[in-house]
Amino acid sequence: MIIEDITVNESTFLKPLSIDDAEIVFYAIDMNRNHLRKWLPFVDNTKSAKDTLSFVKSIVDDVERRQEIFTIWYQNEFAGLIGLKDIDYLNRKLELGYWLIEKCTGKGIMTASVERILCFVFEELELNRVQIKCGVGNHSSSAIPKKLSFVFEGIERQGERHTTHYINLEVYSLLKTEWIK
Repeated sequence: MIIEDITVNESTFLKPLSIDDAEIVFYAIDMNRNHLRKWLPFVDNTKSAKDTLSFVKSIVDDVERRQEIFTIWYQNEFAGLIGLKDIDYLNRKLELGYWLIEKCTGKGIMTASVERILCFVFEELELNRVQIKCGVGNHSSSAIPKKLSFVFEGIERQGERHTTHYINLEVYSLLKTEWIK
């Protein structure tokens, strides 16, 4: 399936991640390390543009398509990433992950982007279940599934490794039958 740009609203659109995005993604991570590192374990391992290029190539070259990553553009500037992770077409489910640079937080960009991605996942990919995991205490991230009527399923204990320690994750899900367009 060839995925094209997805319009979220008049100020925001999603573009499938491409090799050409590696430099801007690295720059965004590099300029927002303090903001991102608390909740994203890859930040401290992303030391150069080459690291980001390797990540982007791994996504773009994935012939099995277990992930689809989109860049988020707000007022024509790079704002972050949103990704469909661990796509399981047999069981019609996936996990959704996301992050924004600091100056783009608090504007509703991610909530609108997740809401739009839900349309794509349920209508175009015809999947049945979307799961979001948020670090316990990451209130900005967990506000999104709560606002979009996801169901809180529980805590995944020590679900994510962050260099020297593990963090617990809140697990939320939404089924196609629960989704309100």
